[in-house]
Amino acid sequence: MSSTSNYPGWEVVIGLEVHTQLKTNSKIFSGASTEFGSEPNTQACSVDLGLPGVLPVANLEAARMAVKFGLAIDAHINKTNVFARKNYFYPDLPKGYQISQMDLPIVGKGQLTINTDDGEKVIGVTRAHLEEDAGKSLHEDFQGMTGIDLNRAGTPLLEIVSEPDMRSAAEAVAYLRKLHSLVTYLEICDGNMQEGSFRCDANVSVRPVGQKELGTRTESKNINSFRFVERAIEYEIERQIDLIEDGGTVVQETRLYDPDKHETRSMRSKEEAHDYRYFPDPDLPPMILEQSFIDDVQQSLPELPEAKFSRFVTDYKLNEEDAVQLTSTRPIADYYEQVVDLTEADAKVSANWITGELFAALNNNDLEIQQSPVSTEQFATLLNRIADNTLSGKTAKQVFTALWNQEGQVDDIIDKKGLKQITDSGAIESIVDEVLTRCTEQVQQYKDGNEKVFGFLVGQVMQASKGKANPGQVNQLLKAKLNP
Repeated sequence: MSSTSNYPGWEVVIGLEVHTQLKTNSKIFSGASTEFGSEPNTQACSVDLGLPGVLPVANLEAARMAVKFGLAIDAHINKTNVFARKNYFYPDLPKGYQISQMDLPIVGKGQLTINTDDGEKVIGVTRAHLEEDAGKSLHEDFQGMTGIDLNRAGTPLLEIVSEPDMRSAAEAVAYLRKLHSLVTYLEICDGNMQEGSFRCDANVSVRPVGQKELGTRTESKNINSFRFVERAIEYEIERQIDLIEDGGTVVQETRLYDPDKHETRSMRSKEEAHDYRYFPDPDLPPMILEQSFIDDVQQSLPELPEAKFSRFVTDYKLNEEDAVQLTSTRPIADYYEQVVDLTEADAKVSANWITGELFAALNNNDLEIQQSPVSTEQFATLLNRIADNTLSGKTAKQVFTALWNQEGQVDDIIDKKGLKQITDSGAIESIVDEVLTRCTEQVQQYKDGNEKVFGFLVGQVMQASKGKANPGQVNQLLKAKLNP
């Protein structure tokens, strides 16, 4: 989707800064726990609080995860990287500065390829640097005051900065989804946007088509869902274009997205922004990465989404749409492969059932696949019972519903509910004969050339058998009797 088609005469320019919370057990410069959901201010130690006399120590696991990401996007890894102090005062920043990276980040230039309506597009990644997260200001339930929870202070972040290569909100969301998929595949981030583990700042500007010079950009901060990112960007594009067309000028500023009003509002202008006065942190020496360390991380890389997608298409003979869905997250891909390994059914049949029945149930109950009440073993057994003709497609759906409701194991449910498919040709033939005798009018219509009536007759047989008759045998017997 190109921006010019949505906004005639204008070109949109978008760059994203994504804050990815790394899945380490302890914080980036202290041994305090990073576990989410603890009571406020119970996981902030003396280092996180910036008490006098304490010194930070860099977490090697955070560096390992950053390098893992860098290698996955074919980025340059800086063997010498430096931590700097970013100075500003805010209540949830106890030290009065944030430890980040400026001139020498751990990850240099790389790239991600996204799929758009016009085909594949390469989005440049400028850099990815390590930094510590700040605490959290809480404005509710404090009677006009603000509460500060410092549990998050010092949690390791990898800030991933893109080039301004995106030209529409749809491209920005495609890039963000691709990035989300990658960091969860690498298992360096849990990707939970509601908890703030993966959040985004969107830099947006517009310029007349053909103009080389970039327009004035605004930055919308801390957007925590794909839908909100799309809405915030679209709102900001329209706001800027309307402003310019009405004779005004865009002010470079930081804005906040209000999801209730679906709009962005001004937070602070560039003139009011802090001079961060970056300088190398004197308490942290440069981090020197040996080539052996980088090689070790390279060996630990899992199969990445693109490679898995290609393999699913080649090995399992899936169409691209199914392969995209089944490789969208690592847990989904793992679930599918476990089912395929356990079932005698065709890999495509497994794909159809997972993207159909299972995905629908997960969506209706707002669950991730890791929370599915139907295990891979149960799912595979269900598909095996279709493959060995114990179940028809219709009765299999009844068994799936019972599995979802945790009513027992597959074979027990089949016995309890009397769902075993009738495959005895004599029994099916007697039901077919009864239907043909009863439906003489439709039989004559079929013989007169109305072949659509055949589906009605099949339905009558299935209904008479309470869905238990083998559909293939029903079709075969009906055709034989109608076309002697």
